Amino acid sequence: MMIRRLTMAAAFTFAALGQPAEPEKLSTLFAQVGLTAEQRADVNNGRPVAKVLSWGKPSEMYVFGAVHIDGSPAAYLTTTRHVSRLAGSEGYLGIGELPEAATEADVAALTLDPDDIKALQSCREGSCDIQLPTAAIQAFHDAVNRPPPDAANQANGLARRMVLALVAEYRRGGNEALGVYRDKQTPARVADEFDAMVSRSAALPEVLPELRRYLLHYPNADLPAADSFFYWEKVAFGMKPTIRVNHAVIYRAPARDDISVVAVKQLYASHYFHTALDVSVCFADAATSGRQGFYLITLKGSEQDGLTGVKGSLLRKIVIDKTRSSLEKALASIKQTVEHAAPAPVL
Repeated sequence: MMIRRLTMAAAFTFAALGQPAEPEKLSTLFAQVGLTAEQRADVNNGRPVAKVLSWGKPSEMYVFGAVHIDGSPAAYLTTTRHVSRLAGSEGYLGIGELPEAATEADVAALTLDPDDIKALQSCREGSCDIQLPTAAIQAFHDAVNRPPPDAANQANGLARRMVLALVAEYRRGGNEALGVYRDKQTPARVADEFDAMVSRSAALPEVLPELRRYLLHYPNADLPAADSFFYWEKVAFGMKPTIRVNHAVIYRAPARDDISVVAVKQLYASHYFHTALDVSVCFADAATSGRQGFYLITLKGSEQDGLTGVKGSLLRKIVIDKTRSSLEKALASIKQTVEHAAPAPVL
């Protein structure tokens, strides 16, 4: 009842101020995540807003973002599908798609940072600056303890083969194949962390049950209408450059013309992120004002190492600030790209 009252009050406020009306489902969501009237007005007027949510444990982080885009959801989905577009953009040091029969040629541009190669020389189970399972820790330790430049060549070759093997194992075994990080004293089982993260994504409107099942039970769950693909990226978050491997899913429910979803599920990260899931929903604008376009609603969730304790709380503030600001910048960039895009084919 309280949320219903908040929704009605917000609708009255926007109407009184001459602001574009927002769909009722989004009014409910915006109230749930605690957006202020000013923030909601910004979203409705096409200005991106990002807000950190106080969900989960201290090691978890969730950032919500929203913006109205005067363009086609199909154009956004087409842009999202072409991951190579991110090459050279701010924060991206490398990126490439991983086809079903990926080879080392598909990851030839993937390289470890020199500081990571140096750190691998002293890497051991329970104490390592790079997130790795036990078998990989020993393999990298053996590879990098050689004279340069052979050490770098060996480490980069091993990293490329590890990425290919991880994706192949995940294609066969799903979340259980993602294993356990043992770079710190407390092991982190990725499948368990991901279960909790997918359940939180249900807070977004129309994150459909069949998509949630697919994310949790891949490859033993079907999603016939989905475009599912894999890619690697090397990104700089203002701290250590991080290699990530992702499973992306673009989904338009056959019975719904007004909803489409993009989910990016992290399979591996060399730093910081044990688990991460980004879910973006395109919600068609059916406002009575007659304007066209859609709302892009995003929830970025992650389980991260080192965010607890005195030192961790300071790091958490830095990470949160960077994640929130980077999401606002990303939403602004997406809006500009989509609004200036040529009409896109329906996917």
